[in-house]
Amino acid sequence: MPLKIIENFDGNFTLAPEVKVALFEMLTQDAFLAQVAQNAGCPAVEFTELIFQPLPYSKSTPKGMPSLFEQYHDSEDYVIINVPPNYMFKAKVFKPSRLCAIYRRQS
Repeated sequence: MPLKIIENFDGNFTLAPEVKVALFEMLTQDAFLAQVAQNAGCPAVEFTELIFQPLPYSKSTPKGMPSLFEQYHDSEDYVIINVPPNYMFKAKVFKPSRLCAIYRRQS
């Protein structure tokens, strides 16, 4: 069975203000920041408040993300993580079903 190549995928989304606040609070908890830093192999990280929906790989999105965020993927100064599903559920984020968050490495 051949692979189906997706030419266009709308990765735009909007979070309700209260949902965004709840999610960002979880993504900036000290224990979570320490865990991200440890996994990234750096002393500390700072949440940039940038999130995006991962996209299917295509010719226009070879890294699986909106082209606006590729600069962070290519930089050693940033870490991109998948937002934990339990955080999405607790914050009541149901659409999109997956999100990624960008953190800046601190030295």
